Amino acid sequence: MLRPMAFLAAGDFLAAICALFFGALLRHQGLSSGDTLLEGGLRLLFFALILVFSSYFCELYRQENLSDRLDLAAHISVALMLSFFSLSALYYLIPSVMIGRGALAFSLVIFGILQYFIHVGLLALMILPGIAQRVLILGVGPLAETIESVVQENKVHYIFSGFVDPVSERVTVPVDRIVGKVEDIAAVVNAERADRLVVAITERRGVLPVRALLRCKLAGLDIVDVLRFYEQLTGKLLIENIQPSWFIYSNGFRVSMFMRCYKRVFDILFSLVGIVVAAPLWPLVALMVKFDSPGPVIFSQKRVGAQEKSFYVYKFRTMRCDAEKETGAVWAQQDDPRITRVGKFLRKSRLDEIPQLFNVLKGDMSFIGPRPERPEFVDTLSEKIPYYSNRHFMKPGVTGWAQVCYPYGSSEEDALEKLRYDLYYIKNYSLLLDFLIIFETIKVVLFGRGGR
Repeated sequence: MLRPMAFLAAGDFLAAICALFFGALLRHQGLSSGDTLLEGGLRLLFFALILVFSSYFCELYRQENLSDRLDLAAHISVALMLSFFSLSALYYLIPSVMIGRGALAFSLVIFGILQYFIHVGLLALMILPGIAQRVLILGVGPLAETIESVVQENKVHYIFSGFVDPVSERVTVPVDRIVGKVEDIAAVVNAERADRLVVAITERRGVLPVRALLRCKLAGLDIVDVLRFYEQLTGKLLIENIQPSWFIYSNGFRVSMFMRCYKRVFDILFSLVGIVVAAPLWPLVALMVKFDSPGPVIFSQKRVGAQEKSFYVYKFRTMRCDAEKETGAVWAQQDDPRITRVGKFLRKSRLDEIPQLFNVLKGDMSFIGPRPERPEFVDTLSEKIPYYSNRHFMKPGVTGWAQVCYPYGSSEEDALEKLRYDLYYIKNYSLLLDFLIIFETIKVVLFGRGGR
């Protein structure tokens, strides 16, 4: 899932270094001969890093923004403006890394041109035969259909070659996309020049030609399980097809005591910094809430935390005090009439969640984790959605993988989709993933995505 993003970021980093070098040459300045190697290196490093981070925040590393060239050019233009203001602020704070206004202007223009052609070129390169992986799917049922749709959505790196009929499964896929039967698997792989075979059948006993598959694997074919393939491409888990034993034998789902300790240290650090930074906003938001509608400024509500222990979460109030007087506990809907005028702004900007930093400091929540849900919803969802209670093995978070990957949920279907992301986070927990979520959260707040 992250491979095209990594290639693009690396290409942009190198392009930034080249752009700075040629921009300085055009202005006949160079990286001044009087500079030490350290000073010149710092100029290059700061320049390249800010350009890459600006590109990241302007969504230039999302696959869906690669295909439309006009949209790509617009994103690059916005990223260049963000880079200019960020670099200007940096040069004001650290004058020793300044490269000069003329050289900066030339370098940014050169970088924008290079970046455009790098992104367009990578898209063209990744779909070429021999670069993009050709994927065969062993299966012809609903599970195979799901994987085919995932492959089609990831055309930047994969090309769908066809289905292989295992014979034992009822056919639900288009018949014209079936390219062979399982007993002829070796011939089908050679004919389709497949690089990867995804085994997407629910019942495998007595169906798989083990010897033929082993010969294909030894000949260079990558054979992957459907659950692992889906996880790699989407960043979530295919819950409906997971057996309980899979949780036991799969890699991940093991959070050591050391991991819990450093996660707690970062929780305390981030919550303290967040409280200090947000301190000037508290009186302003409090006055806005107080004058907009009658009722308390801070709203507390019972939620389910780690190990299914209940706690009270704190938020700035965004709804009328009698919001659930007649309906009881219900999810917030789009354009919900219960939400106040100020509440709409607070929800969209995520300012209503600032008081949750005190929940993090107390230890009820983590800075990053699954969204804390209400007991009324947890009871219902645990009965209807398999493995829903597994999300409570980690503390709930102010933000999380599901929150940045999926918009606000207001139904059981949304809860299932968010659970896929929550379990992926628990399975693949790492400090690197936490930092990625923090950067994605900043983008969500800046662009106001997903609030309701």
